[in-house]
Order: sequence, then C-alpha cells, then structure tokens
Amino acid sequence: MSFLVFRSFKSVIRHTGFTDVVNLFKTVSFTTMLTVLFILINREVGLIKDFTIPLSILIMHALLSFVLLSSSRLVFKMGYNYLKCKYVASKRVLIYGAGDSGIVTYNALISNVREKFDVVGFIDDNSSKNGKSINGISILNKTIINQDYIAVNRVNEIIITSENINKESLIDLVSLNVKITKIPPIEDWINGELNIRQIKQVQIEDLLGRAPIQIDNPNLTNEFKDETVLVTGAAGSIGSELVKQLSNFDIKKLILVDQAESGLYDVQQDLIRDEKHNFTAIVADIRDGLRIDSIFQEYKPTMVFHAAAYKHVPLMEKSPYEAIKINVSGTKLLADTSSRYNVKKFVFISTDKAVNPTSVMGATKRMAEMYISCLQKESKTKFITTRFGNVLGSNGSVIPLFKKQIEDGGPLTLTHKDITRFFMTIPEAAQLVLEAGTMGRGGEIFIFDMGESVKIYDLAKNMIKLSGLRFPEDIDIKITGLRPGEKLYEELLANGENTLSTYHKKIMISKTRELDYSSVKSDIEELCMTNRFQNNNIVMKMKRLIPEYKSNNSDYERFDKKVQIYKKVKEILHDKTDKSLSNI
Repeated sequence: MSFLVFRSFKSVIRHTGFTDVVNLFKTVSFTTMLTVLFILINREVGLIKDFTIPLSILIMHALLSFVLLSSSRLVFKMGYNYLKCKYVASKRVLIYGAGDSGIVTYNALISNVREKFDVVGFIDDNSSKNGKSINGISILNKTIINQDYIAVNRVNEIIITSENINKESLIDLVSLNVKITKIPPIEDWINGELNIRQIKQVQIEDLLGRAPIQIDNPNLTNEFKDETVLVTGAAGSIGSELVKQLSNFDIKKLILVDQAESGLYDVQQDLIRDEKHNFTAIVADIRDGLRIDSIFQEYKPTMVFHAAAYKHVPLMEKSPYEAIKINVSGTKLLADTSSRYNVKKFVFISTDKAVNPTSVMGATKRMAEMYISCLQKESKTKFITTRFGNVLGSNGSVIPLFKKQIEDGGPLTLTHKDITRFFMTIPEAAQLVLEAGTMGRGGEIFIFDMGESVKIYDLAKNMIKLSGLRFPEDIDIKITGLRPGEKLYEELLANGENTLSTYHKKIMISKTRELDYSSVKSDIEELCMTNRFQNNNIVMKMKRLIPEYKSNNSDYERFDKKVQIYKKVKEILHDKTDKSLSNI
C-alpha cells in the first residue's frame, strides 16, 4: 500500500536519482510505522492473541529493505550505463574544471538521451583536488593530459567548464589535436539549467590572450538620447555592429547609409526582427555630393559615424584613384557637409594601417585623418578619429579566409611566416568607437589597447587544430609571399607620436605631429581633383604630403627616392631663400 501512496514504482530505474531514493525511504518508513502501529493496537485490543514483533527486528527489517531496494536500483542503473558505454557508440569526453559548473556539465551529459557520453575524467588546476573523484570519476592533474593520454583513452572531446582558464592552458589543450568545446556562462543557461546543445566549440577569439574589453559607461545612454545618428558603411562589419549597438539606445532616429544594397537589406531585416523601428535605410554613395546633401537636409543628423571605406590593401594598391575617391574625397565630402549642417560630432573610423603607411590604402586613411584635423580648426563640429587594428571575422579578414580554406581541405595560404597583427572582436571595436565618440572633445585621434600582437602563422595552426585536424598531416600552411603594400607588423603610433591617457584604460589619445593646416588642406583638396588616369601622379603627391609613407613590396617603391630628392631640393631652396632674405 505504501508503494501506491508514494508511487515509487513509477520512476524509471535507469534514471534513478536522489529524489527516487528519498521516495524509497519514505515508503519503507511508512510501512514500518504502520506495522509498529498495528502491533501497539494488537497489544491493547488483542486482535491476534500472543502476536508481537520486537522493535529491533522492525528497525533491522526497515533498514535492510531500504538498502536492498536502493542498491538494487543503483546496481541496475550502473550496469545499464556500463553496458551502454561499452556496447553503444558513445563520445568519450574529459571535463576541464571540477567545480560546480563541471558537476552540472557531468549531470547534463549522463542524462542526455539523444547522444551517449562516457566521461573519462575531470581535469582541474587545483592540485588539492587531484586524486579525488566525483561519482567515481577521477580528478586528474592537467600535466598528465598529453597526446599519449588522449590516444590511449580514446578521448574524443574536452569540454571546458572553467571560465578562468588562461590562454596558455587553452593553447596546450588545442595542441592535443582533439575537439575542444566550452559551456556558456552560467547567466546564459536556459532556466538556470545547462542544455547540452549550448556546448559550443572553442573559437579563435578565445585564443586572443587577453580578457574581452568591456564597456560599462552610463554616459553613453545620455550621449545618444534623442540624437539623430547617421552611420555610413552601415552594411559593413563595423558599421552594422555600430548600428546594432546604437539601436539599443534611446535615439531619435538612426540613418543607415551604404551603397551595398544586399548588405543594407540584411541589416534592415535584422533590425526589424529585433523590433527596432526608429531607423531609415538609404542606398547612397558617399561620393555623391548632391545625394549626401539631400540626406542631411531631410534628416538633419546631429551625430555621424563614418565607417564607409575601401580597405583591401592589394586591391587599392592597383587602384589609387578609387582609394582616393572613397577614403579621401568621400570622407572630405561627408566631413564638409557635417560641418556645414553643424553636426555635433563626427567620428571617423580609421585604421592602424594609416600609421607609417606602406600602402595606398593606409596612406589614404592617413590623409583623411589629416583633413579632419585641418577642418577641426575652422568648424563648430567636433571631429574625432579612432584607430584600431584587424577585426576578427570582418569582411575580407584572415579568419573567414582560413575557415573557408579549412572547409575546402586546405592548404591555408599565408603571405609570410613572421607576419603579426593586432586583433579585436567586432563588438569590442564598435563599443570602443562609441566610447571614444562620447569622450571626444574634437581633434583627437583615439587609439585602442589591443593587447599583444598575434603571429598569424600560430593563428593558422590553432585554427587547424580547433577544427579537429592535424597540422601538417591533414592541412598544411603555404607561404605565398608579401602582397603589394603589406606590412610584416602593424603599429598604432607613427614616428614622433606619443599618447595621453584617458579615463578608460583601453583608450588613449595620440599626440600627432603638428601640421601646416592651410597648406595640407589645400594639397588634399587638389589631390582629390586628380584625373583617374594619373595613378603615378596620385601616389607621388601622397608621398610628398605624408613624409612617413614608404611603399613596401610595391611598384611605387621607385617613387620613394624621387620624393626624398624632391624634399632635399625643397629644403635647399628654402635655406637659400632664408639667407637671401636675411641679407636684404
């Protein structure tokens, strides 16, 4: 009868847990209490003459019943799990982290019905836990986890549950040529519980070697409240992320401008799906002065984020005219229009390739920086420039290229074995741009602390290993040679530049060299009028305008000596003029 009352027979034996054991205890206790009650009543009433059972016998019977019922269920469960792991195809995994998250992950794995898991062991950095066990699973020291251990124990996957794992430990795991996955942060669990489908493969971003940059500035909310914000290049990697983050503020209107129709449509649909409606998407070319003017006249933007640009170094090396038209003329036109309509702030997104440029693309971005600095001297608009390095996963960057090459079976192509780059994620870049735009007072060039530069060769090897493949057995890396205008390493500061700190430790202000503003501004305006068939003339003028511009691995290297001769002649003539004037 007690089994009917507590319904303990309803539980599935192979999934027996603590609750089922508690129900068994209640069942046995209830039966024992009824028996004791019957014996006490029988003693008083005498329903069955001379019938009694010693209390010690009842207690022993209850304990024995509870132990036998519980252990039989547990033995059946253990036997079922053993046979399932032995004869049914299962994935053998190691769990990195023997804390609460590791135990939750273990429970989620063994209770999963769609896929069979066999937990080989736990790995933990805390040496005091080594040698102990959780549910019979040993806690191992990470020093014994090597290629031989993985092979002998047929480990298919290592699941990282520790949020505090450092870069070195993560790289060590990646080098084991086994699939590496991780669980999401606890706050992302569904209803406080870990779903097995939330376990995702470790991404290359996790190997950056620094903590993600976090922005938590309440001033951002006030900065964008009731503002009409225009974003150019809104369909691009940075532009679309800026749009996404800006749409979360209480802005009056968000204007999306891009000439890429399909990309702009995708951004538009993303905003509609997120139930954002205070925006307008406009297909327009920033080189079209009348079109840009009409947009400013109709929507009257109060803030502008200028992300539109040509950014591919080898392509721009072959098309200096197009690079000038977008990166310089387009920026000039947009900046002039912003100044004319008294826009409060104009934030220009530059690049580390503008620092000591070795390419046409980098030089055009530096010229755009210089023009904005000149315009700041005569405008009420606050012009702000931001510089940062490569963005992980952005259009045309190395990460999507490597992923595609891995999918195609390799090899991965790399221009030089020693090439290095600074990296940050797309959300990080957009957050820092918004933060710099908020703190800017006009005329600053903000640079971002992007941590240590990353060797692309190591990045390529890690991406191969993260894909569960071996280097070079499965996929090799092919060195193709530096492309025209490409640097071995990038810089965030030019020669003669220093930095000033800000209230955000990841953002600094570059102290650039002084410019002859009237001369530079007129030279840039003249360069923007150059004929499309005069590529050599365009590059020569850029080199004269930007002293630190030295071409690398490019046809335009031959102009560097000519420019040096031109500068020396100019200096000599200048000295002679000064002397003749002093003799008068």
